[in-house]
Amino acid sequence: MTELDDDAQIMQRVQAGQCELFEILVRRYQGALVRAAWSKLGNQAWAEDVAQETFLAAYAARASYRAEFSFRTWLWTILLNLCKRQWKRREQRPLEYGDVESRTDVAAEATITEETALAVLLSTEERERMGQWLERLPEVQADALRLRYFGGLKFEEIAAAMGSSLGAAKIRVKNGLLAMAEWLRVEERTL
Repeated sequence: MTELDDDAQIMQRVQAGQCELFEILVRRYQGALVRAAWSKLGNQAWAEDVAQETFLAAYAARASYRAEFSFRTWLWTILLNLCKRQWKRREQRPLEYGDVESRTDVAAEATITEETALAVLLSTEERERMGQWLERLPEVQADALRLRYFGGLKFEEIAAAMGSSLGAAKIRVKNGLLAMAEWLRVEERTL
C-alpha cells in the first residue's frame, strides 16, 4: 500500500501544504456521497450540491482532522449533517424520487438500444422504489442503510458517523432491511 492509498496519510500531506492531493479524496468518495445524498434528499441536483459542500467543508476543516480517526467516517458524518441542513433549507420535499434530472443522467450513461432501454427503465424504477422505501424508514435506520450500502462503511464506522454504539448501528441496519423485506413481500403478494 502506498501513502496515496491511505486517506489519513493523504490528509496529513494536505494539512502540510500539499493541497492538490485532496483531489484524490474527492475522486475516491464523490460517487458514493452523491448516491447516498440522492437517496436521502430525492433530488439529483441537491445531492450533487451537498456532496460538493461536504468536500468544501472537509477541506475548510482540514486542520482539525486527526489522523487517529477514520477520514471516511469523518467525511460521512459531514455529509449526513449537511443533508439535514439542506433538507431544512428547502421549503418542500421533491415531488418524487425519479425526478427528470436523475432519469436524464441514467439515460446519458448508456447508448440506448432496445436491450439497454429496458435495463435503464428497470434501474430507474428500482432506484425510485429504494428511495421511497428509505423515506418510509425512521431516519436513523435509513441513514445507517445509506452508510452501509451506498458508502460501504463497516458497522464500526457507521456507529462512529452516527454517534451510536456498535450494537445500535447493527440493529438499525438489520431493522431497516427487515422492514424493506416485508414491504417487498407485500408488493409481491399484490402483483
